[in-house]
Amino acid sequence: MEKSIAKEKIEALSEKVAYHNHLYYVESRTEISDFDFDQLLKELQELEEQFPELADENSPTKRVGGDITKKFQTVKHEYPMLSLSNTYSQEEIIDWENRVKKTAPGELKYVCELKYDGVAIGIRYENGVFNRAITRGDGKQGEDVSTNVKTIRSIPLRLKGNYPEVFEIRGEIFFPLDKFNELNQQREELGEDLFANPRNTASGTLKMQDSSVVATRGLDCFLYGVYGDELPADGHYESVLKAKSWGFKIPTPERRFIERTDSIEGIMDFINYWDENRADLPFEIDGVVIKVDDYGQQQDLGFTAKSPRWAIAYKFKTEQVSSKLEAVTYQVGRTGAVTPVANLTPVPLGGTIVKRASLHNQDQINKLDLHEEDTVYVEKGGEIIPKIVGVDLTERKKNAQKIEFIEKCPECDTPLKRFEGEAHHYCPNDMGCPPQITGRMIHFISRKAMDIDGLGSETIDQLFREGFVKNSADLYDLKFEQVENLERMGKKSAENLFNGLKESKSVPFERVLFALGIRYVGETVAKKIAKAKKNIDAIISSSYDDLIAVDEVGEKIAISIQEHFSNEENREIVERLKKHGLSFEIEEEELDSSVLEGKSIVVSGVFSHFSRTELKKAIEKNGGKNVSSLSSKTDYLIAGENMGPAKLEKAKKLEIPMLSEDEFIKLIEG
Repeated sequence: MEKSIAKEKIEALSEKVAYHNHLYYVESRTEISDFDFDQLLKELQELEEQFPELADENSPTKRVGGDITKKFQTVKHEYPMLSLSNTYSQEEIIDWENRVKKTAPGELKYVCELKYDGVAIGIRYENGVFNRAITRGDGKQGEDVSTNVKTIRSIPLRLKGNYPEVFEIRGEIFFPLDKFNELNQQREELGEDLFANPRNTASGTLKMQDSSVVATRGLDCFLYGVYGDELPADGHYESVLKAKSWGFKIPTPERRFIERTDSIEGIMDFINYWDENRADLPFEIDGVVIKVDDYGQQQDLGFTAKSPRWAIAYKFKTEQVSSKLEAVTYQVGRTGAVTPVANLTPVPLGGTIVKRASLHNQDQINKLDLHEEDTVYVEKGGEIIPKIVGVDLTERKKNAQKIEFIEKCPECDTPLKRFEGEAHHYCPNDMGCPPQITGRMIHFISRKAMDIDGLGSETIDQLFREGFVKNSADLYDLKFEQVENLERMGKKSAENLFNGLKESKSVPFERVLFALGIRYVGETVAKKIAKAKKNIDAIISSSYDDLIAVDEVGEKIAISIQEHFSNEENREIVERLKKHGLSFEIEEEELDSSVLEGKSIVVSGVFSHFSRTELKKAIEKNGGKNVSSLSSKTDYLIAGENMGPAKLEKAKKLEIPMLSEDEFIKLIEG
């Protein structure tokens, strides 16, 4: 294909993919199937790989992330990003509105918005193209998290329509509740502590070094404040509506996420409506924001040292109810972690009936000083999982017994252990404790692991109760008649299960490694280890120092891997799975050349022909190794524009050969 034709096709495909992406993530509707969308994206990716010099850094294919950010650069805000003054009192809202009327000349209108419980962000666009995204920070300066923000699919990388040449749009990045719950479920399966609330998790996600992990989290964003020298309207409300026409996901008036009013009664109606209906939202809010609409009046009202006088936030009171503690029970996870659960007299809270609340661990029970049949205070607030926040001591019975943490596993009666530095107690009987055995197999067959069709958690429990399986390798030794005769199965279901087992043998090594259920080895870490070590035997024989040298593998993970494979039964399971044909090594891609074989290369700066991810891929495809920092062992520094002066100085000091982008292309092309 000629370059000119390829360019036209890439531009057309990019526009089409961006269009359908906007429909799905911003307007919540579709015109084509998921399969057809994936085919468009695949065609675009293949063309960009074939013609890397034509790939745009804001291409829709960059949504999956992949760049690593070791340190987020601090950037000064062009327009200060101040906090709002808060109140929990409707009387204070009335006082604020009276002060505004006395100060601002002319007829007043107010804009009421939801106060999203997320992370404030400011995104700059130049000539309709995403330029950078900065966090609030201290209000004067924030951190550049552009690489991670680009993975959020509701944020456009290119705009449409009649937009200002240069402007900034601000809003809130948040965790949708379904995505947050899904993430916590995965952590629970891994035996890891659950994230407390969506807000903190969204903030932590934006600061992650690996943007490919951020891309999988499913963050979302509403953008609702336009800043610049040449704005398209005279007021805040009209500017937000204009932003929708440029491709932004804004708070829609139709769903009453934003509303304009000219009276205090309208403000109060908006506040009261959302105080009653916030539990129905698919994301967290903690209040309502009221702003003076007109930009000229905003300027007249001005600022205090910390906040604008033309805006105020009304915060909802944290939802709290009291209930009786009926009992404390204990759950055993697949990794053996024992979690205490408070069983409560059912009580309505946040739109649901709460019957249980997590107590997390022994320390939490001791901190609350829980006694039998205590009357406890339960909160939801920003927490998805209800939690006990206190005890009504006036209701405590005189001879009530203190809740003591159990000493033995509730499932197998094995004495529990608590390792130094760990919050949880563990049942060490990992090969004999029923919920650990079935939990590992359920993890093994899960969607992000082996993804075995026709096999679910109920079937695993049945097979275990019948004595047919005790570990994941036993699944591949099942007989057809064993499965066919299970309750609620039959011939067709059994055929589906065996087809699923057969197809699972083509699952790549990194997912098989994740499926083994090694404590602390999540999906991302499994990929890193598989890529670094290439096969299971290399992992099993790795020393502690070898393991912690792998990216994202720390002391806790390294020790856990060594302990897992020091168990003879775990090694035997691996050998049996090997014999059944599962993949336990990376299938090496064929190299374009070996011209960089044995060379350690650092990439720095901005490039015109490659994105940084593409450049690193080209290095690996030609036998080289990407390293993150300069040392005496570095063979080349590929230097792009805007490379940091400190890195340049260090390269000169260490006498490291430097290549321009064009020189690198000539080198790999021979």
